[in-house]
Amino acid sequence: MRMMHWRDALYGMRSAPARIHVMKPPSRAPAVSLFNSIRTVTLAAALFLPVGAALGQTPTISLGAGIHLIRAEVAANNDTRMRGLMFRKALEPNQGMLFVFDELATHCMWMKNTLIPLSVAFIAADGVIVNIADMKPHDETTHCAQRPVPYALEMDRGWFASRGLKAGVRITGLDKAPAQR
Repeated sequence: MRMMHWRDALYGMRSAPARIHVMKPPSRAPAVSLFNSIRTVTLAAALFLPVGAALGQTPTISLGAGIHLIRAEVAANNDTRMRGLMFRKALEPNQGMLFVFDELATHCMWMKNTLIPLSVAFIAADGVIVNIADMKPHDETTHCAQRPVPYALEMDRGWFASRGLKAGVRITGLDKAPAQR
């Protein structure tokens, strides 16, 4: 008996043998089932992640500094805090990163693998800037808060100074920041 693919049986052959066994197409059930499972897990994960996190992006919030509006990515877990703004080539105007720390402490920042110059404002729980430090790219010198703080906000270097923002100014919108995870 000669075996024939189902497409040949459907569209015909030039010389068909007397007895033809038509092979059925392979079942797609396992592949469809696997696809549906992956799709279901992905959808479930997306529903429970913060906005942007489902796409592999850091979630963002809006903060205020006087009349200035800031679009801040939120680094609220160890992975995002460790990565920070490393390897970024530029920031958009008024864009920065808000670090939400696990505990109230004198946190320090450095610029390992960071390509752009930054300024960091260390912020108290009430939103008041404690101190600001300017940092150079690729510099592993630590820049620390002058007293225990739960937040740090990194912006382009000179962003705070060029807007007249200094220690004592209040940053608003921190209540919208996701809690550390």
